[in-house]
Formats: sequence, C-alpha cells, structure tokens
Amino acid sequence: MEVPTLNLSPKVPSVPRLEDKTKIDLRYMVIEPYVSIHIHYDFDLGELVYEVEEPILSIEDTKSLEKIENAMREIVNITLIGGANENKLDYIWKTAQLVVSELGLSIEENAFQKIFYYLYRNFIGLNEIEAMMRDYFIEDIECNGSGEPIYIVHRVFRNMKTNVRFKKAEYLSNFVEKLAQKTGKHISYSSPILDGSLPDGSRVNATYTQDITSKGPTFTIRKFTKTPWTPIQLLGFHEMSPEMLAYFWITLQYQSNMMIIGGTGTGKTTLLNAVAFFIPQDNRVVSIEDTREINLPRENWLPSVVRSGVNVGGVGEVNMFSLLRGSFRQNPDYVIVGEVRGEEASVLFQGMASGHASISTMHADSVDALIRRLETPPINLSPMLVNSLDVVAIISHAIVKGQETRRLRE
Repeated sequence: MEVPTLNLSPKVPSVPRLEDKTKIDLRYMVIEPYVSIHIHYDFDLGELVYEVEEPILSIEDTKSLEKIENAMREIVNITLIGGANENKLDYIWKTAQLVVSELGLSIEENAFQKIFYYLYRNFIGLNEIEAMMRDYFIEDIECNGSGEPIYIVHRVFRNMKTNVRFKKAEYLSNFVEKLAQKTGKHISYSSPILDGSLPDGSRVNATYTQDITSKGPTFTIRKFTKTPWTPIQLLGFHEMSPEMLAYFWITLQYQSNMMIIGGTGTGKTTLLNAVAFFIPQDNRVVSIEDTREINLPRENWLPSVVRSGVNVGGVGEVNMFSLLRGSFRQNPDYVIVGEVRGEEASVLFQGMASGHASISTMHADSVDALIRRLETPPINLSPMLVNSLDVVAIISHAIVKGQETRRLRE
C-alpha cells in the first residue's frame, strides 16, 4: 500500500455572504479527501455553528487506532517529524504499518487509510484543531477550558461555536504542552503562561493550570495569512479609501513616523504589514516583536524577536528594550516595532527624535488616549518626544449593513 495522498492546501472556495443567516448551509474541504467543514444555522441554538466533519471509525477501528497510537508513542523518533510534510507522512505511514504487523492487527485497507489520517493529525498536526488550522477562513481559535466547546472567528461569518471540545483536563494539559513544544518554549506549573509563535507564524497564548484559569488549561491561536494583505486588497475590503492609501504612500516615501492604534483584533498588524509595502525597496528595515507577526515581502529586512529567560530568574533574556536599543546601530532606514507597551517606547521615540523613521502599533482608541498612555506610567514620555510622531492611524471594528467589519476610522 502506498502512502495516502493528503491535500493539506485545497483550493480556497468562494463563500457567499447571505443577509439571512438561517439560509446559510455550506460545506468545503480543508484536508482532502478526509475532512470538510460544515457551516449552517442551528435552529435549536438560534445561531450559526461550525462543524468539523472527520472520517467516522467503527468501534473496532477506534480500538485499533488507540493500540497503534500507544505503540507508536514508544518508538516514534521526534526528530524525524521535523522535516518536510512528505517525509513526515512517509515516516508515520511506515511506522504505523510496522506496528500493525508487530501487533498482529487485521485492518482493511480503506479503514487503515482513515486511521492513518488520525495518526497524521495527532503526531504531525495539532490534534482536534488541525482541521481549523488548515481552514483559510479562520482568524482565531479559542479554547476556554476542558469540556467547553471551542469557538472560532471566521473571516466571513465571524464568531461561531464549533462541535470540537477537549473533554478531559489532563488531555488538554498535554495538548498545551504540545503547543509549547511547537513554539520552542516552556510551560509548566511554575511558568503557567505561554506566549509564542507556531512554525506557520500563528500566534499562541495559553495557560496551563486551574490556578490561572478556573476551567482548566486554555489556549487562543491567532492565525495569519502566509502572504500579507496588500494595500489594494485592503482597498477592495473597503477598509480604507484610495485617498488614505495615497497619503500613506507619501508619508512613508518621506520617512514619516507613524503609530497605528486601535482595539484588540481590529487589524493593526494587518494594516502595518500593508502600508509597509510603501517603504522604498532600497530602504533597510529592522523589525522588533515579542512574538513574530510582521511579514514584509522585501529582501533588505532584518526581523528580530525577543527571547524569554532560558532558565529560572530570566538568565539569557533578550527583551524588546535591548533589541530596540541595538537596532539603531544596524543602520536602519525604518524601524518597525510590533507593539509598544512599556519602557521600549522611550527608546523608540528618542530614535524618532534623532532621525530614525519608525512605525509601531499600540492599544488606544483615539489620539488623546494615545498621548495619555505615552505620557503616563509606565511609559512616562516627555511631551517634547511625543512631538516626534507625525501620523496616527486609528482603526476600529464597525458594523456595516449588519455585518461586522474593520475600518480605518481616522
């Protein structure tokens, strides 16, 4: 038997926007030929629901899967699951066949191919949420604890409840540990909060114990598109006007200092990625973030990410303040800071004042709120430094014709 073909990136379907939610009933594939997504209106719940449809195994095949998984955990070489997808699939397939032979299991080919999907999902993928990670339309995946349904934020239909849940706290704890391993970071009872980036660039925040979150371990994954939205695409989404784009083009052409502000999930980083297209291609750009989100389609770009302490006490930590201070010695034409929160703001604004053009984001909903945050603790900037800022772009959630969307407000 050959390794089954898993198409992990099927063609992105066209998803219609219907005014009447009760008429919505659509399916599309996310992992061909095994997994589809069914979005429909649930009249009992009175809301749209998001259902992951995976292969159905018989009771006998479910027992076989459990035996194979348990045996494979003893012999799988973790280092071999780090290469290209084809190599991983081939390795898992051969190991599974070896285990089936050793255990003397009798499984029909069709059933074994379904079982192989679950082996891929649990050893290479992200278990129950692998299908959601493969869904182009998902922006956020939110788990509020064990026994709770997972919620997602869909690009077209926004917030929806799913049919997926982690029933046992112990299993969810193990999954959060898996997320930590994928990000290359550590989570434990002594360090129960995780912030990191998955190999595909998605941002992860997770908690580990009931001391922190009463419903048990939790996680939130913010997915990003592999290629950033272009200014023209944001124009097509009516997020901004042509005049606004022209203004951004002029300001970045002449190295203006810009701050993009707004609430959580309003699209600050998306806008930052898009307007960065206007930075002249011959300019050297240095970016600094706590978790990697910025994605610039240019060659002369030096991306930097903070590093948390490698052991107890924070030994080996490289924070945003240190990276930002060092960036001004890297001869940048533009410095981009993912998000300003604390003491690094003083270095950023001193850099602006000394002629280093900069772009950053911050949580605030108006120019007045931004200035108050900059001039009060913990940032405590002097008004003279705040004067270095040339442009503030305010982005916010908006309801347009009954649909939730994002708009560059002013």
